[in-house]
Amino acid sequence: MGQLNRALTITKKNILIYYLKGPVIIFGVLIPVFFFLTFIVGGKHLPWSFLISGLTSMTVFFTATSVSPVIMPWEAQMNTLERLIASPVSIYAIIIGDMLASVGFSLLITIIPIILALTTNITITDPLIFVLGVMLAAICFLALGSLLSTPRTNLPSNIMMLSSLIKFPLVFISGIFIPLESMGWGNYIALFSPLTYLMDIVRYSMQGVHTYPLIIDIVSLLLFTIIFFIASIKLHEATSHTEYREV
Repeated sequence: MGQLNRALTITKKNILIYYLKGPVIIFGVLIPVFFFLTFIVGGKHLPWSFLISGLTSMTVFFTATSVSPVIMPWEAQMNTLERLIASPVSIYAIIIGDMLASVGFSLLITIIPIILALTTNITITDPLIFVLGVMLAAICFLALGSLLSTPRTNLPSNIMMLSSLIKFPLVFISGIFIPLESMGWGNYIALFSPLTYLMDIVRYSMQGVHTYPLIIDIVSLLLFTIIFFIASIKLHEATSHTEYREV
């Protein structure tokens, strides 16, 4: 319980400090909006429900991965990371605190495309599957964001560059801009992106169509979450031990 309270305290601190940071706003809010507006102009032949499905999926993805990657380098830049590591706070509490801040930001911003969908006569046919998919995907993506923050640096720009190199290719191979059934051999590449399975769940909820069985979508997101979380914990532990020796 003590570590949980510390994790919640870290979450509160992260919310107050990092939600309004420039990179978080740009990568978490503005980029999905610009992608969506560009997509509307060039994708007039696609149904509105598909466009909204893409916007919702992109919003969950970009918002969940916009906060957690930059917290660690910012903490290192401000010389507060060493203080956290040297204090009676476990690495698990630090990572959970960062993750909770990320998932809160993600779910808060994702409400916007959901409202847009509902006000434009798009019905979410299976709210339970939709909410489960969005929640699970948000946790999966924030675990990915935490994994991206493991390189030891005090320059947030280095992490943002690495993050961009990974996130943007995932967007283009995940059926966001082209329906999975029209991607041909690209479907084989899409299997390696967790965003693919969220898009499939959202399309099922808003369009009534999906490429993979829903159980495959859910299980795949769970597997990606476990892999990202374990890798993040192991790498952060290795980095924190190095930091602690230096302190």
